[in-house]
Amino acid sequence: MRTFRVGGAVRDALLGLPVNDTDWVVVGATPEDMIAAGYLPVGKDFPVFLHPDTREEHALARTERKTGRGYHGFAFHAAPNVTLEQDLARRDLTINAIAQAPDGSLIDPFGGQRDLQARVLRHVTAAFREDPVRILRVARFAARFHDFALAPETLELMRAMVAEGEADHLVPERVWQELARGLMENHPSRMFEILRACGALERVLPEVERLWGVPQRADYHPEVDTGVHNMMVLDMAARVKAPLAVRFACLTHDLGKGTTPPEVLPRHLGHEQRSADLLKELCDRLRVPNESRELADVVAREHGNIHRSHEYGAAAVVRLLERCDAFRKPQRFEQVLLACECDARGRLGMEEQPYPQRERLLSALNAARAVDTAIVAAQARDQGLLGEQIGQRIQAARTHAVARVLQTSSASAA
Repeated sequence: MRTFRVGGAVRDALLGLPVNDTDWVVVGATPEDMIAAGYLPVGKDFPVFLHPDTREEHALARTERKTGRGYHGFAFHAAPNVTLEQDLARRDLTINAIAQAPDGSLIDPFGGQRDLQARVLRHVTAAFREDPVRILRVARFAARFHDFALAPETLELMRAMVAEGEADHLVPERVWQELARGLMENHPSRMFEILRACGALERVLPEVERLWGVPQRADYHPEVDTGVHNMMVLDMAARVKAPLAVRFACLTHDLGKGTTPPEVLPRHLGHEQRSADLLKELCDRLRVPNESRELADVVAREHGNIHRSHEYGAAAVVRLLERCDAFRKPQRFEQVLLACECDARGRLGMEEQPYPQRERLLSALNAARAVDTAIVAAQARDQGLLGEQIGQRIQAARTHAVARVLQTSSASAA
């Protein structure tokens, strides 16, 4: 029984990057051998075990055979006679198909070190085409290693897979998993560049794909193209280290612009509600977690109003805060404002522009939340008011508090 370090841990060490997770492949062993050595079995589809001390994953060397469409269409074979090279051959990219022996020596039968030095993402063998998730993984790795080129033959293979319908059989949970990981890379726009180049974006995110080629008013959007703007917003979110939910909101905030009638372009009146409607369909299809779904919905519906909020008086600001559910979820509202700031700065030549709407609305929210609504409600009840009338009193008290802070802010600015 021989154990080798494999995959990302070897790759990242060779690149001088931090190694977070270490995977191992075991050659010459049976499941019974692993259990006898104290390893804990955890694999469902194929034999994977946890080391009794480190809890790192150890998988038996295995081969794969295509049996049907999509991610689950495989038969796995793990046996003591499966070689390390056979195991490495089933991996996606050459840079992920390097193994390291206990003595530190490298086993690299597919030229992974060469491609690391040349900064190229290249598939290992033709077996790549058997798993459509690899299309998403390559796009994700392109976002992580943004200065790596995609080998032309790998791009052609990915295009062929899409043309053959493999991308149509992707499991929603895996699409979201890879999308979420790609969104959190330092250059997430590169993921969408690759997905567009191979034709997969139209299959998995058609609402995003149709944004390219749609013009916007140049006085607001010097970059003009909606798809280009969307990617600039996304990269701005990465630049400010935004969390996943904010980045997803940035990706989806303008979906409605892809359905604007051609005769009214480059204006996009009412695109916010269309964006929210398309977002719901997208989230249902990919089973997007609620945190990301709900934040993206608020941003899609209200980003235009938030951009214009510097023109609003106190009453309009309070109504905006209510629509955003900011009183119940102030931390989420802060993330909404961060997404809107990324939208405002994700435009050609506007990357360093300030976004005073964010500070103004946060000050307004803090002032409104400082109102003791219990006292206001009790006073209203003492006067014989009920239900909606009490709500109106609370809204009026909040509006008064916001008016004071906005007046102070305006005086300071002057």
